[in-house]
Amino acid sequence: METQTITKKEIVTKVTERISGSEAVVRCLIAEDVKIIYGYPGGAIMPVYDELYKYQDKIHHVLARHEQGATHAAQGFARISGKVGVAIATSGPGATNLITGIADAQIDSTPMVCITGQVSSHLLGSDAFQETDIVGISTPVTKWNCQVTKAADIPEALAKAFYIAKSGRPGPVLIDITKDAQFEEFDFSYEKCTKIRSYVPIPKTVAGTLEAAAKLINAAKKPLIVWGQGIILSKAEEQFKAFVEKAGIPAAWTILGASALPTSHPLNVGMLGMHGNYAPNVLTNECDVLIAIGMRFDDRVTGKLDEYATQAKVIHFEIDPAEVDKNVKTDVAVLGDAKATLAAILPLIDENSHQEWHQQFNDLYEIEYEKVIKGDLHPTKEGLTMGEVIKEINIQSKGDAAIVTDVGQHQMIACRYAEFNKTKSNITSGGLGTMGFGLPAAIGAKMAAPEREVVSISGDGGYQMTIQELGTIFQQKAAVKIVVLNNDFLGMVRQWQQLFFDKRYASTEMVNPNFVAIAEGYYIKAKKVTKREELADAVKEMMASKEAYFLEVCVEKEGNVFPMVPSGASVSQIRLE
Repeated sequence: METQTITKKEIVTKVTERISGSEAVVRCLIAEDVKIIYGYPGGAIMPVYDELYKYQDKIHHVLARHEQGATHAAQGFARISGKVGVAIATSGPGATNLITGIADAQIDSTPMVCITGQVSSHLLGSDAFQETDIVGISTPVTKWNCQVTKAADIPEALAKAFYIAKSGRPGPVLIDITKDAQFEEFDFSYEKCTKIRSYVPIPKTVAGTLEAAAKLINAAKKPLIVWGQGIILSKAEEQFKAFVEKAGIPAAWTILGASALPTSHPLNVGMLGMHGNYAPNVLTNECDVLIAIGMRFDDRVTGKLDEYATQAKVIHFEIDPAEVDKNVKTDVAVLGDAKATLAAILPLIDENSHQEWHQQFNDLYEIEYEKVIKGDLHPTKEGLTMGEVIKEINIQSKGDAAIVTDVGQHQMIACRYAEFNKTKSNITSGGLGTMGFGLPAAIGAKMAAPEREVVSISGDGGYQMTIQELGTIFQQKAAVKIVVLNNDFLGMVRQWQQLFFDKRYASTEMVNPNFVAIAEGYYIKAKKVTKREELADAVKEMMASKEAYFLEVCVEKEGNVFPMVPSGASVSQIRLE
């Protein structure tokens, strides 16, 4: 029993218990209400795995088939649950294999705690077997990281890790623990972290900015809202919907913001960016007030920066001060958590409808429908399109499924055409664009929300980067629905080669294996579709399955994704063909 004096008047009694550092790691996870972790064992983390064996009734460890798969599964878990995802690995290659997923989580603001084993402290710096400086390697792609060499430091390090990962703008944290610290015994107690000196997760809203923003919005004749994942991360969907509806402003989304407002909402005017919808891209450069909420003006959204919304007054609702004025100069910056700032500005906003302005969006949508959408969703040509596969999934899921995509053409098509009735329904790799993300992320999503249908959509290229996670699906009995849109190409790169490199298809044509046989080798039901008349029944059978199901759909080999903003062009120079 240890007694610690906090003030002259307040005495707090902490109950301690002598345990090993490795057991402390597990006890800290339990204290943070962690129920599922994803990982891969190895020598330097073996003491922790030994303790996990003893605590199987409290924490379920999911054995991934590759450490990268573990991080993506933890990301999928975090993205659909709103909780912190946890991944664990050994030192050396185990730790470095986490880096891609950590970098993905960093740029996409996903809360994740990664725990790595490390060689014993007396071997640090000696190039010992499986020693790497994972703290140094991960520093550019983590929100915070640290190395622990003493067992007594484990509780504080993990408490900080969870607090930093989930507070403010979320992100990944890495804790590296030497093997001797895992074996060492100490007097254990745990206190959750609620504050760190000099770390301000949510900045104060500057006085007068809400009023200044409301004045611009109320006076606007052609206002446009662009929203991102900040709405979802701050759980501000209700406040956002109320704001959009009261102001009557057309609202467009980044791919990570998709599903915060239902696809069918009349004020939802579609996706922004390189393969976004025609109207919101073109009219970005015609609006008089641009209201950005929880987004960071990524280059795929803005196109050529010096021609992006130069005519508009820009209002930026943002939790991370570093993002304000980084890419686009703002006229009014509203700092703070989106849920709080949207609730605060709502009484200051006038009710409006902007009917003439909305009609401009409708007119441009009709142009896009005739030139692009109609052919994608209702094709008359022989080959199957990616769009009609998404349409069939919409029909069978009724827009309630969580769609987890890999990266490439299929990703853009899924984001464009998937119907989302619920928030946290579009799970994809945004900023890093990580091929191989989709399949393992779908595992984490399904385990976090077993009551939801989770559909993984990949291309034949990205799917093979983490195809081994079929073993995880089989072992965990995760009822993920897996769709591979197979065009025998690295489709997005091929599209660029066609449009900008005179059809020189350098190293983009794929010679693919028998995907159905591979899935069946993992004891997963599988089917291949090559004809349009087979598609509807195959999708229906997949969605009706209570178990994991693999569906390969052979789509046209040289199908392209339009509209498209060429790299370096203005968003108003978007191509329809």
